[in-house]
Amino acid sequence: MRERITNWAGNVVFSTETVHRPKSITEVQETVAAAGALRVLGSGHSFNRLADTDGALISLADLPRVIEIAEDRKTVRVDGGLRYGDLAAPLTEAGLALHNLASLPHISVAGAVATATHGSGVRNGNLATAVAGLEIVRADGELVTLTRDDADLAGAVVGLGALGVVTALTLDVSPAAELRQYVYENLPASADLGAVLADGYSVSLFTRWSGRDIDQVWLKRHDPMPAGDFHGATPADGPRHPVPGMPAENCTEQGGVPGPWHARLPHFRMEFTPSSGEELQSEWHVPLSAARDAISAVGDLRSRVAAVLQVCELRTIAADDLWLSPNYRRDSLALHFTWIADTSAVLPVVADLERALAPFAARPHWGKIFTTPAADLRAAYPHFSDFAALVRRFDPTAKFTNDWLSSLL
Repeated sequence: MRERITNWAGNVVFSTETVHRPKSITEVQETVAAAGALRVLGSGHSFNRLADTDGALISLADLPRVIEIAEDRKTVRVDGGLRYGDLAAPLTEAGLALHNLASLPHISVAGAVATATHGSGVRNGNLATAVAGLEIVRADGELVTLTRDDADLAGAVVGLGALGVVTALTLDVSPAAELRQYVYENLPASADLGAVLADGYSVSLFTRWSGRDIDQVWLKRHDPMPAGDFHGATPADGPRHPVPGMPAENCTEQGGVPGPWHARLPHFRMEFTPSSGEELQSEWHVPLSAARDAISAVGDLRSRVAAVLQVCELRTIAADDLWLSPNYRRDSLALHFTWIADTSAVLPVVADLERALAPFAARPHWGKIFTTPAADLRAAYPHFSDFAALVRRFDPTAKFTNDWLSSLL
């Protein structure tokens, strides 16, 4: 069918109006085999043209929902169109949990994994690190299954949609546990950053770069916190939203009230419908060992940044071995910027930040706004040539390679 398609934020209008919506895996295979240029349409939470195509889009939203817990209760198999928020409650009812979630539970599992979207925690890998298996429809329509016994899996997990259509994923799970969420305000710039970021299961720092102190600390942990300050930050006197002036009722419960893991790890409630067209996003990952210096470098641009910023979030992600993960072989600090919805005003600031963070070997989030040259991106990943070879093997006719990926590959 033909329809005008935009991404979540509305800053990208796709170059095609053709969207295929198969209702079975067989239909997916037939659609892929017959198609020319093709890209998968997920939840649309990318802010660049990674998912764009001038051919056709394929959506898995109409596939039957699949949530199959393994007999040993160590993994769950899910379909390629499932959202994290729709997986979380059934897992919890079964007494199981994922190791982490992103800020928004509305995003698709396959899309988040393909771009190494993450969540937070010094001991927590990004969401892609939970993948124990992938089922991919290749360009010729063949359904291929990869497991951790396959050398290709490390390259295919963060695959940018370049290998084919991911119709199912197998994810690691563990016993569910309750979490508590606390919000603190005005963390002194002199606080021990490493100690702050490690003092919880998941820790996020929010700043508007209007001063040197951190505006908010969002702390998620299993054990209750003692009353009083947190590394010099004071407890918030009520619920907060990360962006000043926005309604706190859209956010997950705070104040240390215990609740299910899936109702505390995201910042926002599943029943809250995210706004669209009101923001742009960029994010860069630097080695955690360089966190203080990277923050200082951004601070030197604070007036430029603050002029177009809604809020900036600082988070940590553990190292992994996935070829195109921004956290490949290094514990990382992610500097996430939520901008105003003005591309012409934001892009020059993005370029300034990239220059400031270049000395720290910053790797951009694949789904956000960045201007890093393709050659620099290739150089940032030791296995990039291996990934390009894997793409050629799965998709020799470049059916899934759009203009954005072509410049990269």
